[in-house]
Amino acid sequence: MNMVRGRRCVDPNWPDKYGQTAIPLAAEEGHEGVVKLLLGRKDIKPDTADGYGRTPLLCAPSFGREGVVNLLVVREDVNIHRPDKNGQTPLLSAAEGGSERVVGLLLGWKDINPNTCNKAGQTPLSLASKKGHDRVVKLLLEREDINPDIRDNDGWTPLSWATVNGRDGVVKLLLGRENVNPNMPDNGGRTPLSLAALKGRDGVVKLLLGREDVNPNMPDNTGQTPLSWAVSKGHDGVVKLLLGREDVSPNMPDNGGPTPLSSAPKKRHKGVVKLLQA
Repeated sequence: MNMVRGRRCVDPNWPDKYGQTAIPLAAEEGHEGVVKLLLGRKDIKPDTADGYGRTPLLCAPSFGREGVVNLLVVREDVNIHRPDKNGQTPLLSAAEGGSERVVGLLLGWKDINPNTCNKAGQTPLSLASKKGHDRVVKLLLEREDINPDIRDNDGWTPLSWATVNGRDGVVKLLLGRENVNPNMPDNGGRTPLSLAALKGRDGVVKLLLGREDVNPNMPDNTGQTPLSWAVSKGHDGVVKLLLGREDVSPNMPDNGGPTPLSSAPKKRHKGVVKLLQA
């Protein structure tokens, strides 16, 4: 009896030096049984945030702990919209972590906003696109209220993120949407095609050029076109794809005056020079 009384005197909400209590630690590790026991305590505080502003519900989605999320979302004292100090919500964490089932679970909840942004201006779709989580992207795009063209603080859209990271599958999904603008520039004026050319993403460039409304000559704020970027970086495959378009101008100068050919480092990128002189 003394042991039982002693255990009841244990404070389940006692934090460690990082502000974490027992329940977020159990949630992060996916220990459903432990979480269930803790939630059975009348004195439990399941929405307490740690030093970073992360609640138990924020910890679980990051690691795809569907069972734990199920236990927490049904609680009236758990706020499924509560962000951490970086503005990350459970839905944003689940999308970034690539947990299709947890994202689906959260999207089914009332008043959930699929376009919510963190402090960097990134949406669930942006984070999933950035990481290449095709299934999560597909799930988010099925929402009628999704906006697939939201720009973050740097002007990057989900398509920009997918492009620069070479996420071909995500790029294909996004380009299949009529309300996705393939020419949306970032704060530096770089379009997804420019970003793909800069990084040498041959597969992505090919997908982008497949859209009839893509502008292959759109210059950025420095006057550099996708071809200029591909040439300067020596991406032969991208240069070949761009020159295969009749509407690509190989003589368009940037703000400094050089054309793609004149700015090509001839000794380093002989293949590119050869393509331009063909």
